[in-house]
Amino acid sequence: MLSIDHVGLWVRDLDRVCAFYVEHLGAVAEARYENLGKGFVSRFLRFDSGARIELMTTTILSPVASQPGAERMGLTHLAFRLGSQSEVDATTGRLQSAGTVVLSGPRKTGDGYYESVVLDPEGNRIELVA
Repeated sequence: MLSIDHVGLWVRDLDRVCAFYVEHLGAVAEARYENLGKGFVSRFLRFDSGARIELMTTTILSPVASQPGAERMGLTHLAFRLGSQSEVDATTGRLQSAGTVVLSGPRKTGDGYYESVVLDPEGNRIELVA
């Protein structure tokens, strides 16, 4: 059976982004991995569903930075399914109160989702859907 094992995100501030997903979206942070010879540090975030995100930082490579919330070719957002519209409302409200940028919603979309779109600390688009 084919399934996505994880999604990798380059980040500038590994600890800050890790804390965001742990505090606001319920991730469990796994052990930090470091390969100092390659200037690479990563940390996996695990969610109750089994989904994982690998947060990575580097001192050797120069990943191309995008403007926060930029629509770009390739990976453009991560969507997290919450249990209900009221959970989307509540989570969006908590994130907004904590200073998270809310780009849209909560609202019903044309493709049938109830969603809001927020930015993580490094400007990655996060959809909260029901």
